[in-house]
Amino acid sequence: MLAAMMRTFIAMALTALASPERLGYMALGVLIGYAIGVLPALGGLAGLSLVMPFIYGLDQVSALAMLVGLVAVAATADTFSSILMGIPGSSASQATILDGFPMARRGEAARALSASFLASMIGGLIGAVILTGAVLIARPLILALGTAELFMLALLGLSMVGVLAGKSFAKGLIACGMGLALGMVGTAPATAEYRLDFGLIYLSDGLPLPVLVLAIFALPEIIDLARGGGTISRTAELGRGWFDGVRDIMRHWWLLLRTSSIGSVLGAIPGLGGSVTDWIVYGHAIQTEKNGQFGKGDVRGVIAVEASNNAREGGALVPTLFFGIPSSGSMAVFLGGMTLLGIEAGPALVGSRLDLTYAIIWSLAIANVMGTLLCFATSPLIARLTTVRFGLLAPFMMMVVCFGAFNNNRELADLLLLLGVGLLGLLMRRFGWPRPPFVVGFVLALPMETYLYQAVQFYGWDFLTRPGVMIIAALIVVFAGLGIRQRRLADTEEDGGSKDTGKRQPQAIFAVIPVAIFAAVFVDAMRHSFLGAIFPMMIAGAMLLISVPVLFRLNFGRVGGSLFHDAEANAKPEDGSFWAHLGWVIGLVGLSALVGFLLANTIFFLAFLRYAARCSWRLTLLLTSIATIGLIAVAQLLTLDFPQGLLQHFFDLPWPLR
Repeated sequence: MLAAMMRTFIAMALTALASPERLGYMALGVLIGYAIGVLPALGGLAGLSLVMPFIYGLDQVSALAMLVGLVAVAATADTFSSILMGIPGSSASQATILDGFPMARRGEAARALSASFLASMIGGLIGAVILTGAVLIARPLILALGTAELFMLALLGLSMVGVLAGKSFAKGLIACGMGLALGMVGTAPATAEYRLDFGLIYLSDGLPLPVLVLAIFALPEIIDLARGGGTISRTAELGRGWFDGVRDIMRHWWLLLRTSSIGSVLGAIPGLGGSVTDWIVYGHAIQTEKNGQFGKGDVRGVIAVEASNNAREGGALVPTLFFGIPSSGSMAVFLGGMTLLGIEAGPALVGSRLDLTYAIIWSLAIANVMGTLLCFATSPLIARLTTVRFGLLAPFMMMVVCFGAFNNNRELADLLLLLGVGLLGLLMRRFGWPRPPFVVGFVLALPMETYLYQAVQFYGWDFLTRPGVMIIAALIVVFAGLGIRQRRLADTEEDGGSKDTGKRQPQAIFAVIPVAIFAAVFVDAMRHSFLGAIFPMMIAGAMLLISVPVLFRLNFGRVGGSLFHDAEANAKPEDGSFWAHLGWVIGLVGLSALVGFLLANTIFFLAFLRYAARCSWRLTLLLTSIATIGLIAVAQLLTLDFPQGLLQHFFDLPWPLR
């Protein structure tokens, strides 16, 4: 009888969605989500905020179809910038870069894109199917998860550091520790004390994840490409790989199903977020797939992450719809949209409005199909960006990265943070310190501390004996064992040592940075109360025990092995200077502080295109005009003012120069 009732409500939902008017609104949401997703660092949260004022007056099904269409497709379209340019389309598409961007660089952009789009579509459909079944079983499962289990899930994400650590496990651990340290900047969750804020209001809420992700991943890749010149892809053959991506999906169907299911389940857990889910899924793929070249352009890495991305959106709707608990920022805005439409999320929605519930669920499925077809239709044109001379693309990419960073808090401090963490990312890339563990640590710092404090408050240390905790602990042991096994295999393959060890002194100097960070965290923790100090002191103390011996070995140990690495040792004479190209980014941020963001971008474009890219004045003026007009248009659409420079405080300049 229950199954028959479900079939009835599903049929009612599909009938309601079949209206041409409602499909039109869904298509509009898909188009907006596509445009938002293609622009790096905006994501579904910005898109939902943008369309929220326009849902007044729409019937409930049409408005929800438009909102769901936007959310579903933004998670698919952000693949473009991740794969083609190495810029994370959103904070939840970081792991896609690790394999997608290397594929684009060796001329397999089409294969990577087609595999990612199909994986996203199938993942979204699986998420919708799981969400349909979750209407019956999700409530008791979600209510069974307490803070103790959530803490263990955060530890599960941290256990992936071993498989993401690259050649040196010690460097991977220290990079994760640096992420944890920076993640503790701001308010202590247990006591509301301000930690490591140096008296700055900007730091009191912690470091913003979107800015940090852009800095740690995007800036180093842009500068590296700008130094090498040429194009992103080493070949212009883009069109022959579209069917290869389809074959990859068929070949790795079991990986696709597994990662979609994991993404959907983890997406239903409030507080974890897309970033954590991506790294857990990516680590799972590394641990379970044989003969992998993950991080070097393995299509399985793209499939795993993109499938979980879209499946996660279906899972994220579970606590949002059933309990009124948003599991992410975009779901919080979506919940606000439901309130504007007079819909109250919670058990009543599932109990008395199952037709509307299933309309939302199947809007997600249909929107995923629409978005995939749209992405496939536009991919050949967008993929050809990888064959354009990078000197022409670099200023646009730098502008987009800076704009994405600024759009977070809309303060000049966002750009300064981008520059500071970007320099750290550049040096980590140069000296072989893996960046994924850094992001994993940063993302997990706050939830780990929060859930640990709450678990101890609610259950005492007896929380370790709870059945759910013990099950997750067993999974951690299994994953850690697989990571150690793979580490031993990797060490066996790399017995010959690294060939790009470079000079000792620069590497030893850089190794002082993590030691200084951990020492600062430890010293800062000493001035706080016990509850505000215990977590940072534990992390900083453990990391000092690891990082100080590494610093000692880099200074006095035998040169060679996985610990020593300097990418500059293999730099070609024709490559541009490392510091000169970093100077362009410093100049852009410095000019923004002096004359304002818009005028600084205009000056930057003129100078870079003319002197770094060696363009003619005609092409320089044309591209600069396009960039400036586009920047003004987006700013007007998002109703934002650019950061003012010091000179603008002395002159009353008209919009858009203010």
